[in-house]
Amino acid sequence: MASEEEIFSLTGPSYLTTIDWNNPDNRKSIAASLVQGVYVHERDHKKNRLGPQALAPPWWESFNFVLNQVLEDEDDHSFFGAVYEFKFQYPYPKYAGGSYPPKYVIAFRGTILKRGNWKQDCKLDRRCIINKLQNSSRFRLGMEATRNIVDKSRLGNIWLAGHSLGSSIALLIGRNMAKTRIHMETYLFNPPFMFPPIERIKNEKLKHGVRFANSVITAGLAVAVNGGHKPKPAQDDPFIVLSYWVPHLFLNPSDLICSEYMGYFEHRESMEKIDFGKIGRLATQHTIGSIVSTALGKDSEPMHLIPSAYLTTNLSPSTNFKEAHGIRQWWKPNLQCKFEEYQFKH
Repeated sequence: MASEEEIFSLTGPSYLTTIDWNNPDNRKSIAASLVQGVYVHERDHKKNRLGPQALAPPWWESFNFVLNQVLEDEDDHSFFGAVYEFKFQYPYPKYAGGSYPPKYVIAFRGTILKRGNWKQDCKLDRRCIINKLQNSSRFRLGMEATRNIVDKSRLGNIWLAGHSLGSSIALLIGRNMAKTRIHMETYLFNPPFMFPPIERIKNEKLKHGVRFANSVITAGLAVAVNGGHKPKPAQDDPFIVLSYWVPHLFLNPSDLICSEYMGYFEHRESMEKIDFGKIGRLATQHTIGSIVSTALGKDSEPMHLIPSAYLTTNLSPSTNFKEAHGIRQWWKPNLQCKFEEYQFKH
């Protein structure tokens, strides 16, 4: 029997009968719905719901998209991603504010803790934690699909979107494309931040002290390990190159998996204000683990650290972790949200 969350007419943003592509809330809700479409398509696949019994199509057809390609995991043969194509003929009429709908959206689901999915999904969650997701077949297949779509279509724009584990895949793809100077509009819902949740410390002075100490130690170790190397020119520094790509991050302070992104960006700003900007900018590019890997001559780039972002924080109360981490919150109307833009200074 299908769960209520899988049925678009019961839990989806069916109120979006007229879409304003200039409206950030509309764009957010549609991106989240397309990610939900991947989740439901995988459940259709596992439960053999075909034709009229399939529940996934309304999650994309309601917004005039068609399913262009399904991305299937090579190991467990689950559907983990999808390429959607906007079905109106291009060029699409441009709105007064200047925004087009996306020509394509490449979306990735997160972890499904159900039979037939949980083993492979949890294996990839562990790869996230140890900074090895880039070695997975899901990343490789997602990267190939993205490059193919970018090469195929120079008309319209192309979005990346993902939730939880899927947002880590989308983030990795977006990083790789940005390093080639292709900046894709990217929607990352509850992206995992691989660091202890300092943001959960209630005492503000203690929280700031922990962050400050971590920054000083991290920056000091980075200087010690890289001290013998000349700094790279700005045009060759990967973190500076990456700073021109500004993905959209959607966070919930009650979600331990993603909430540390709030502190990551806020702390860097506070370090600038107290004239410790150089330490903050250096610390924001490294983790202690990545520095140790560099010292050992291994690949060390921490994939979850990004220089710039648009942050949307859901301030509406969440009753439990499932709600705080879930994709469903992001298409609810009248969310109480905080918006911040962070641009890396170099």
